[in-house]
Amino acid sequence: MPRTTIGRMPETGGVRQVKSAARTVELLEVLAARGDRPARLQELADALEVPRSSMYALLQTLVARGWVRTDVTGSLYGIGIHALLTGTSYLDSDPRVRAVRPYLDEASTTLGETVHLGRLDGRDVVYLATRESHEYLRTISRVGRRLPAHMGALGKALLAERPDAELTEGPYEAATPRTHTSRESLAADLAGVRGRGHSVDREEGVPGIAGFGFALRYDSPAQDAISCSVPVARLTPEREERIVAVMREIRMKVEAAVPAGGGAVHWR
Repeated sequence: MPRTTIGRMPETGGVRQVKSAARTVELLEVLAARGDRPARLQELADALEVPRSSMYALLQTLVARGWVRTDVTGSLYGIGIHALLTGTSYLDSDPRVRAVRPYLDEASTTLGETVHLGRLDGRDVVYLATRESHEYLRTISRVGRRLPAHMGALGKALLAERPDAELTEGPYEAATPRTHTSRESLAADLAGVRGRGHSVDREEGVPGIAGFGFALRYDSPAQDAISCSVPVARLTPEREERIVAVMREIRMKVEAAVPAGGGAVHWR
């Protein structure tokens, strides 16, 4: 689930934040985190610890501008279509996402499996592109979805690019009985990732699904990773070997096509 800044102001380099702007962003983050569960006015007022009247005025402003939507009764609120348009603009404007997409197509065609591109954002991984297999539909990896980094192949590939000292203390949230919930367990897994050069997720994020993740090292430390997901029911040792070999080759192609810097704007 996305982390919001409710109840505290993040560091801004000594510049005082505009409170109304911060509150607007926090509201959008809360609505986005709820997914398909619309919220009532009082729920949102309580979540952001603001007066009901102030929350109502903010909601009406955002509804009028398309950032928030409401039902026919005006009592339920959800994220609006302008959030989608802004998110799409982010993907379209990112040169690295554009550069990686053809290689996701190549990997998906070659393997016939679902492949992903994700980016580390704090303690989460955000899915930036996905190519779905036609073999199964059981996935949580739609574009824009956030997943705690410790739960899956993408996140573990990226965490392994960083020193264990950066890991937070547990216990960590569990998605399945196989999810790493302690710092010690996760650190041991990441040591294996560094030794192999790729991560392995065996039903840690989704029951019945295994994943293999590869950090893209055009940044240091890597911010992006690619992965391949496959149902464990048809994952043989030979199939796993084939997936790893193809994904390693795809990583090499991506890193050659997207050199460090690459003339792109260096966002922070």
